Amino acid sequence: MEREPLAPPATSSLTIALVAPASSTGRAVLRRFYTDIVGRYWGRDATDREVEQAMLDEPSDDLEGDTGFLVVLREGERVVGCGGARVVEPGVAELTRVFVDASTRGRGAGKTLVSGIEALSAERGIHTLRLTVRDDLAEAHGLYRRLGYEPVPPFSTSPYADHQLAKALRDVR
Repeated sequence: MEREPLAPPATSSLTIALVAPASSTGRAVLRRFYTDIVGRYWGRDATDREVEQAMLDEPSDDLEGDTGFLVVLREGERVVGCGGARVVEPGVAELTRVFVDASTRGRGAGKTLVSGIEALSAERGIHTLRLTVRDDLAEAHGLYRRLGYEPVPPFSTSPYADHQLAKALRDVR
């Protein structure tokens, strides 16, 4: 189930739209997300088996309805990224599955994507977004810091949570 795109930034051809994680668009972009992060973790191309296992170990089914949402980032008709928010308690959600295709990086796509997720989160009553990020995802860590995410006391015991950050959202309703 796709919804009309959110308003794109005035100077960009990038748009954001909600998608169901189980839809063909959702599954395809999540596969690209996992291919990227698994490969970065191992420092080589990820195998299909490793990607499938990661998708089973860390399902995204709850990124819709009352428990969260998943969006795709498009440049024209081409899907160039994704991201979502998972509700962890009333008013608090985790920023997750953030991915921007290598061909689109360095042009403000990450900022557009995260800003869109923040706006949707605030519209849904989320006042705090938190996240974890691995050391090897240095570009993402830098982006989050530039966007106002600050270190917070640990909330995750995940072996992939090298940095734990959070940001208070402004109400955009």
